Amino acid sequence: MKRDMELVRLILLKIEEEYRSTAIYNLNISGYDMETVAYHCKILNEAGLISDYGARYADNSLWSFDVGSLTWEGNDFLDKIRDNSQWKKVKDVIVQKGLPLVIETIKTISSAFVTAAAEGVANSIIKNGGMPQ
Repeated sequence: MKRDMELVRLILLKIEEEYRSTAIYNLNISGYDMETVAYHCKILNEAGLISDYGARYADNSLWSFDVGSLTWEGNDFLDKIRDNSQWKKVKDVIVQKGLPLVIETIKTISSAFVTAAAEGVANSIIKNGGMPQ
């Protein structure tokens, strides 16, 4: 099965929205079948972005699955790609540069945007002699 980074983002957003303190069972993402969502949850767990993943099978078919919360790293990653316009900018840069749409590339590009924005704020504070009132 091919990894879908759009689905990865949707899963992280959905887990953040739905997780309360117990596992989420059969996470439903509109437009995607259960096996595809479960596979992506499995690899998100392997990547350390979600805390738990479990699957149950019957007659060699996926019967149900569950996921835990976002990890610290999962929260940090989602914070960088949560905003739709930021996500679009990150994808646009990756496509323009011919880079692979993988987590490490997304982290690098999104971190560069965050760093540039933070430097702009810091420079403005320094230039204006402090925080605006």
